[in-house]
Amino acid sequence: MSEVAMDQPSGAVPGARRSSSSLHQPRLPRWAPAAIAAAALAVGVGIGAGAGLSSRIQWGLLAAVLYVAGTFALATRVEGVRQAKDRLATSLVWVCFLLAVVPLVSLIWETVSRGSSVLDGGFLSHSMGGVLTIQPGGGVYHAIIGTLEQVGIATAIAAPIGLLTAIYLVEYGRGRLAKAVTFFVDVMTGIPSIVAGLFVLSFWILMLDNGYSGFAGSMALAILMMPVVVRSTEEMLKLVPNELREASLALGVPKWRTILKVVLPTAIGGIATGVMLSVARIAGESAPIVLLVFGSQLINNNPFEGAQSSLPYYIYEQWAAGNDASYDRAWAAALVLIAFVMILNLVARGIARWKAPKAGR
Repeated sequence: MSEVAMDQPSGAVPGARRSSSSLHQPRLPRWAPAAIAAAALAVGVGIGAGAGLSSRIQWGLLAAVLYVAGTFALATRVEGVRQAKDRLATSLVWVCFLLAVVPLVSLIWETVSRGSSVLDGGFLSHSMGGVLTIQPGGGVYHAIIGTLEQVGIATAIAAPIGLLTAIYLVEYGRGRLAKAVTFFVDVMTGIPSIVAGLFVLSFWILMLDNGYSGFAGSMALAILMMPVVVRSTEEMLKLVPNELREASLALGVPKWRTILKVVLPTAIGGIATGVMLSVARIAGESAPIVLLVFGSQLINNNPFEGAQSSLPYYIYEQWAAGNDASYDRAWAAALVLIAFVMILNLVARGIARWKAPKAGR
């Protein structure tokens, strides 16, 4: 017993010493990453300016490399190699995050600064009818109407088909047919938008001899939207627990009614979010619209007859005009399109949060 009693303290003391030494390991202060970033930025700017690099992007890349290297070197000297590797990974994540955010912020800043000079109530409530491209004035009202109608029709076509396809793949799909449907959905997900426009152009306009219209553009947008709806809905339906289906079927409820009353209400938040995000994805498509809608300077409230404008086509049209007034209108229309997509994303997030399960339920 005495030997055991003596062995235990002797075995516990080194462990206690190791834990105490690890607790007293020197650490960098909290302000160290910010100080390293400031120093790296100053040195990067100095090196870039001294080397004659005119691009500020190059200065920023130099500062990012210096920040990562400086963080790793200082952490290795003060905290040890293990903690330095952790700080290296953290600094790389921050640098990659900034590299992704800077272009987005630059794009939004440029669009807002150049588009806000023209964007007002008159611009939103007037069309380009009777306005020369070299003259200031005019508006984007006819393009907003075209975008809303074309995107709305495309959603009315693609959302039900995509929803039913996803229900088939998750709830019923077995065998070769399900594999074939999955394969073609994957293929449609990756096709370029111009291919969808060429398909509708050759079939709807050239073969069936229909004219250019907003509806033709809506069909191309529906082709692009459909696989996104299928994939997002399919993933949401797979997240519904099988226990809910089994409990409903055990009570004698038919499968179609189980899907309608149990599965879909459970996944409706994610399904609605996927549909809204797919709408935001097609709202900025320009290639099919240029081929099929053909553009118009006047207000056309009928998407099934005659040429019709849209926001992406309006931006292309005004920029192609090549003068200061048209450039301003193009930037203002781009700002309107960004605001439209942002509103759709906010609505999608609101639906997801509203339909998310509450704690305690």
